[in-house]
Amino acid sequence: MPMDRSTVNVFFDEVMLGHNPEVDLPFLPSRVEKRVRAVLEGLDFKWSYPEHPGRLIEIKSYLEEHPIEGVHFKSGPPATYDQLARVHTASYLDYILSLKGKRAWLDKDTTAVSPDSITAALSASGNAIAAVESVVKGECDSAFALVRPPGHHAEPVRARGFCLINNVAVAASHAIAKLGCEKVLIIDWDAHHGNGTQDIFWADPNVLFFDTHCAAPFYPGSGDLDEVGEGLGEGYTINVPLPETAGDVAFEKVFREILVPAADHFEPDLVLVSAGFDPHRNDMALNLTFDGFKVITSIVQDIAKKHCDGKLALVLEGGYNLTSLSHGVHAVLEVLTGGEVPEVFEMGVKDAAAAAEFHRSAFSDDE
Repeated sequence: MPMDRSTVNVFFDEVMLGHNPEVDLPFLPSRVEKRVRAVLEGLDFKWSYPEHPGRLIEIKSYLEEHPIEGVHFKSGPPATYDQLARVHTASYLDYILSLKGKRAWLDKDTTAVSPDSITAALSASGNAIAAVESVVKGECDSAFALVRPPGHHAEPVRARGFCLINNVAVAASHAIAKLGCEKVLIIDWDAHHGNGTQDIFWADPNVLFFDTHCAAPFYPGSGDLDEVGEGLGEGYTINVPLPETAGDVAFEKVFREILVPAADHFEPDLVLVSAGFDPHRNDMALNLTFDGFKVITSIVQDIAKKHCDGKLALVLEGGYNLTSLSHGVHAVLEVLTGGEVPEVFEMGVKDAAAAAEFHRSAFSDDE
């Protein structure tokens, strides 16, 4: 039987749909522009910007078509300069803010901005902050910030991997600076390593950063097992690189046997998740199913309940197959609101068992 329903505040603002770099339109002339064009011209297919407004539109539409009891939509104010400056340098922020109303390539890995991108990025960080505030202040049991552009690749001085501002890092730093949190656990289950988040908290013992990702040379190529932080932060970065075939059972093992004891040792005041949905088997890598997302969500939720009265906020990162993305968010919200958590199996075992049950009667004399 399902548990009692819990409340989840889901933060969303249509202003984030304004971020829309269309690669066929002219951008500010620069050396980066030339390098990006050279990359795109070398492809043998037409490339379009994968991180597009349709990602949020699809999630929102699916949640409206398949409502979940306990989910409440909210929106928060844009992040302020001071809030962003806790994790990004002033020179970088001044540069990024100067691009408002413009089109520009920011990195040769095809990170770009359109005229409304900066407004969208400020909203994304602001809604991540609002999600954290809502759980810390007890306004809901947990929260999910449906935001874009994503953030976990954004470094203190650099935009990367479709990311402009590091939303989860901004939210974590706000919790420590303004909300009385002393220790924050950040879990990044996106298929890509959260290099920006790791960089920001590399030497910080107040933030435990745990990251599962597809192993290098998969983008961005960082996140090796021996990357554990330095200085006072040594041991507070935990990387778990996995093969593309990993799947549900491997993820459950990693979360139960590495994350849970690490969280027990760290005892966080707040749990944040960089929630990417590209680990789904229909998307980039790592072979997760929707049941797999439900199981790791349940494990993370139990960590939050054990250590910090359930204070848990998720911030959307990647996920580019629209079906996997929308259904994945829905699956996570089902668990957060008290839905059932399934058992997971090695890939194919569940289908094999169902086939065996179907065919078994053909080999028996039983009526």
